[in-house]
Amino acid sequence: MIDVKALLEQIKAAPYEEIVVEAPHTGVVRFAGIEPGTRVEATSGAYGEKPGTLLAKLTREHNDKPLFAGAKGVVGEVRRELEGTFVEAGTQLAVIRHYLSKDEVIAAILRQVLHLFRAPERAKYYFIPSVDKKVKASGPRSVTVKPGMELFIVSRMKREKPLIYEGPEGIIYAVYFQHDQNVDQGAPLVGVCPESQTSLIQDVVNRVRTDWEEGE
Repeated sequence: MIDVKALLEQIKAAPYEEIVVEAPHTGVVRFAGIEPGTRVEATSGAYGEKPGTLLAKLTREHNDKPLFAGAKGVVGEVRRELEGTFVEAGTQLAVIRHYLSKDEVIAAILRQVLHLFRAPERAKYYFIPSVDKKVKASGPRSVTVKPGMELFIVSRMKREKPLIYEGPEGIIYAVYFQHDQNVDQGAPLVGVCPESQTSLIQDVVNRVRTDWEEGE
């Protein structure tokens, strides 16, 4: 059994993730006024209409293409030696240190302690009607799954087929897919937890919500 509390302490020791900013396409790069330590904001708005902090511009075929921060945080590194040079797509330009929010910490813990049942192919996924009804009425944690249980309907190219759950017996603690949206192959559909561990995990989740201090 994973030591959830030790995992939380590990995250506290490094409460951030480092996001590498890469050139999305070829072009001549010119950085905006960012330096290590500069705070940046992410793109926001209901439709992503509010751009984040401008990091750089890539000039391609006499057109300037802006590159905005995709995450809130602090700039940790800027490849200033690339200023004014032609770069290929995928070239690292900067690193942003993104400090984890409470929800991100909880998500990180759950992804490590739960059994993640993953999508076998890119498709749309739905709970079978009996499970869907139970989830809507009482939440996913009211559903106990067992190996060999028919759990999902897979919808792809107007064809539907059942998907059998394979994994340990337990309750559905987290749901990662949304109706009518394609799920990539390998992406988690649900996170399953042995019933004996639910109170321990919930205690840690509650502790994060109460005590976690968000960074920059």
